[in-house]
Parts: sequence; structure tokens; C-alpha cells
Amino acid sequence: MDITLAQYIKKRNGISMGSPRSLRNNLYRSLGAKNFSTFWNYWNPIFGYYLGKYIFKPLKRTFPVSLSLILTFVFCGLIHDAVTIIVRGETSWFFSIWFLFMGLAVLLSKALHHDFSRNVWIVRAFINLALISVCLVLTIYFTATCLYIPI
Repeated sequence: MDITLAQYIKKRNGISMGSPRSLRNNLYRSLGAKNFSTFWNYWNPIFGYYLGKYIFKPLKRTFPVSLSLILTFVFCGLIHDAVTIIVRGETSWFFSIWFLFMGLAVLLSKALHHDFSRNVWIVRAFINLALISVCLVLTIYFTATCLYIPI
């Protein structure tokens, strides 16, 4: 039996969809997650619901879970890159690469069995934001050095 979007959001945010406290709960739960993998369980539950249902679950029927996870992150990046194409008329594949790095960070976090649940919320939030930032810096470096093609 599939869970509905409303049920999924209530599960992730602890409150019903459309609640005025939804954003606050989303930020509190995602930033304060015990590890980077759990961060993504809480972050943007609407997008997460559709990515899980229509991308991750079908992929994992064919591919190993870890590859399905990476492909789901890259797909999410491609969606973000599509927005840059619409707005700017071109893309640098920046988001696809950033999300690839974040997907790899999730796998690394799982492999290392990270669990920061004993730390206070602010420390967990700092760790999760630091991981996002490290992936961002890697993306900036990668796109500037590896994708630069002089004309």
C-alpha cells in the first residue's frame, strides 16, 4: 500500500500539510537530523515524496540501492539545472554535479555509520550544513577546473 503525499508530509514534518508551522518543523527536523542521510529524509518532503515514488523506487527494482540513490540525486540536480536553462537559457550542470557530490556524501555517511544524535541540535545542524557546504565547494572547484574549456 502506497502512502499519500499528505501522510508522507505528516510523517516527515510531524504536522499536516499546509500548517503554518510546516517550514519551521521542516528546518528543525532536517537540520537537526542525526546524520546526512536522515537530513534528506526530512528536507523538502513534497519533492522527496515524488522523487522517492517515481524515481528512487523504480530505479532500485533494477539497480543496487546505492546506485539508485546516486541516480536519484543526479536526477534532482537535473531538475534544478532545467530551471537554470529556463531562466538563463543555458546551464553549467552545476546542480547535477552538486547533487552527485551530496549523494556520494550520503553514501559515505551511511558507510561510516554516522550518528550525531547525542549532540545538541545546533551541532547536528552545523554538521549537516557543513556537509552541504563541502559538497558546494567541491562542485565550485570541479566546475571551475574540470569543466572549464577555453575558447
